[in-house]
Amino acid sequence: MDSETSYGKGIWQVIKGVALALVISLVAAVIFANVLRFSALPDRIIYPVNQTLKAIAVASGALVFVRGEKGFLKGIGIGLLFSAFSYLAFSAIGGDFSLSWLIIVELLSSALVGAISGALAVNLKKSG
Repeated sequence: MDSETSYGKGIWQVIKGVALALVISLVAAVIFANVLRFSALPDRIIYPVNQTLKAIAVASGALVFVRGEKGFLKGIGIGLLFSAFSYLAFSAIGGDFSLSWLIIVELLSSALVGAISGALAVNLKKSG
């Protein structure tokens, strides 16, 4: 019975982490789009800045909501789900659902950031 409760809590941690990451990513994208609109920044900075903002969003979701055990796995879940949902959301906004190898890179990098952040989250909260 306890493992069912623990499993349910883990799922909720992942869902809340993904939700926070999506909100942070959306707000950051809107702010960055406005910065680009009103400045003369070169187009070549768009991709690296977007990837950095996504990494910050995933890390934030994991660091805020991951607790207990298996932080590594919960973080991977947050990273993968965030990446999938953000792809769908931003593709819908842009009207382009084309797939490329960059989607795989984003999935893997989000999973890596989530794994590291989830592991950090459970270990920081143990000592704090």
